[in-house]
Amino acid sequence: MHSTTLLALLAVVLLYLVSGALVFQALEQPHEQQAQRELGEVREKFLRAHPCVSDQDLGLFIKEVADALGGGANPDTNSTSNSNHSAWDLGSAFFFSGTIITTIGYGNAALRTDAGRLFCIFYALVGIPLFGILLAGVGDRLGSSLRRGIGHIEAIFLKWHVPPELVRILSAVLFLLIGCLLFVLTPTFVFCYVEGWSKLEAIYFVVVTLTTVGFGDYVAGASPNQNSAAYQPLVWFWILLGLAYFASVLTTIGNWLRVVSRRTRAEMGGLTAQAASWTGTVTARVTQRVGPTAPPPPEKERPPLPPPPCPAQPASRPLSPAAPEKTEPPSPPTPPTPPSASALDYPSENLAFIDESSDTQSERGSALPRAPRGSRRPLNTPRKPARPRGPGRPRDKGVPA
Repeated sequence: MHSTTLLALLAVVLLYLVSGALVFQALEQPHEQQAQRELGEVREKFLRAHPCVSDQDLGLFIKEVADALGGGANPDTNSTSNSNHSAWDLGSAFFFSGTIITTIGYGNAALRTDAGRLFCIFYALVGIPLFGILLAGVGDRLGSSLRRGIGHIEAIFLKWHVPPELVRILSAVLFLLIGCLLFVLTPTFVFCYVEGWSKLEAIYFVVVTLTTVGFGDYVAGASPNQNSAAYQPLVWFWILLGLAYFASVLTTIGNWLRVVSRRTRAEMGGLTAQAASWTGTVTARVTQRVGPTAPPPPEKERPPLPPPPCPAQPASRPLSPAAPEKTEPPSPPTPPTPPSASALDYPSENLAFIDESSDTQSERGSALPRAPRGSRRPLNTPRKPARPRGPGRPRDKGVPA
């Protein structure tokens, strides 16, 4: 997560906390002030009715009563009654241990001994990770069972030719509705009947418990009138299944958000590519209209033009030893050129002469010794006139006398 996104999320959370603090202050502070005034009125009334009790003694008595109530004492019972209710019987102690490892911690019953507090530290450090592993496994199984049941309903909708997108929405709604019916609404009516709470109080307890907030003002089984030892353990198993269902819902929401994030990144990548392509097109058009700013690329090398005719040169000046390629067929023998003519003026005749000489030498074989490479006769050297031969014997073309 980027630092900018993290700071924005922190700002949203802080704003949410401040808004919640203002709302709770506006709703609860007048009730607190009213309760404090009523307590003062009851105290003054008691002192007027019992003038032998001093104000200081009454204050100490109220403090001791508050501490006793915080320690789990019940004001409805006393030592003379035969009530067997205890906040630390086996069922209540099991429920208290369950609130530790589930991190709910109602607070209606607290540890008062140093040994109990020390044991609670190590018990929580071991039990919370263990319960987390159990919760993940139960949530996986529970979610799979619910999705399997919803899959049959999806098959029925698909047989009715319902669009797949609508079927997915309906399956998600059914998943939420079935979970809320099993773990929220049904326990609400059960607590209304067993505990004698109103519907608002019962659903308040359910939501506070399954979100692991656990204020402790309403706790199932904490009433002295509840004598069943198995009631609170059953409540703990309901907490286990409810937390597993909410964990499955949160996992589903996380997967959905992950898919949406991937699709958003893919769409943003496509938009970025389109923007880059559009920018390149616009830049190319502007460059064509304004003109190129960079120097033009170097042109390809052109073949050199033939040199202009130069004045007559001495016949003994050699040309380059490199022999050019064939360009024309062999031409008939011509009389020797005058000394004033240059070989550069007649490149075609020189090429024909080289061609005829090579052909003639290849025909005659080893009649003449082959000149070593690099010591051939220059092309512009004038040829000597051939010796007269007999009328019946033709003169070899291109072979020097």
